[in-house]
Amino acid sequence: MFGVPDLDVRRYEIGVLDFATPPLRLAFAADFHAGPTTAPEILEAACSSLNTASPDVLLLGGDYVTLNALYIDPLIEQLAAVHAPRGRFAVLGNHDLWVDFQYIERRLERAGIQVLTNQNVRLAPPYDDVWVCGLDDHWSGRPNAEAAFAGADGIRILLMHQPSSVLDLRGERFDVAFCGHTHGGQIALPGGVPIIVPQGALSRRYVGGKYAMPGAGVLVVSRGVGCSTVPFRLNSMPDVVACTLTPIDSPPPAHGRLTVE
Repeated sequence: MFGVPDLDVRRYEIGVLDFATPPLRLAFAADFHAGPTTAPEILEAACSSLNTASPDVLLLGGDYVTLNALYIDPLIEQLAAVHAPRGRFAVLGNHDLWVDFQYIERRLERAGIQVLTNQNVRLAPPYDDVWVCGLDDHWSGRPNAEAAFAGADGIRILLMHQPSSVLDLRGERFDVAFCGHTHGGQIALPGGVPIIVPQGALSRRYVGGKYAMPGAGVLVVSRGVGCSTVPFRLNSMPDVVACTLTPIDSPPPAHGRLTVE
């Protein structure tokens, strides 16, 4: 899979909402890696797919650039065009934090995309029992789960950069979490088994897909959009996620504490 790879739109339906709440459409993407390792065409395809998903809420999981913060400039125009009437939210990834991350934050905010660094936002009615909670990066940031979830006493959508961030939750629960960072290995064996994964204790265990987390909710891990370090993928197709949160027929059981062995 050399050159410009195809883009996969991975679709999920997850029942977490109150039975009286209408479905909530989310679109999620991470790891754009705008810069010399990623073809502009794949960035355009990803942003077009996000828009086509007609999300109520847009979620962005970090690593917008590689090597230089200025590479976000052409990307931000495309992200700004993604319509999401109930909010657009972002966290930063390790590659963003290695460059001028304040510039990246400013460009996102000016585009109407709110950066959630250890903080949360409550959605407007009829989704006012839903909070989007953003956690700083496990590897290069300063994650603070207590601050990220403060006051979020309903349904918690957790936005983070990488799977290993669940180790920073200190027992806090979530309903649905979204992250990237793994690239699905980017270079994998036939069948998608990654050869090498990015740094992180949980990067291989949760390399891409949907996972039930003990004592919490559902973790969705994207393979990401762009390329890091080397400018190609093998047996690991880039993706964006279209996820619909749906009502459940009866109240869910009380959450226990999140446990990761």
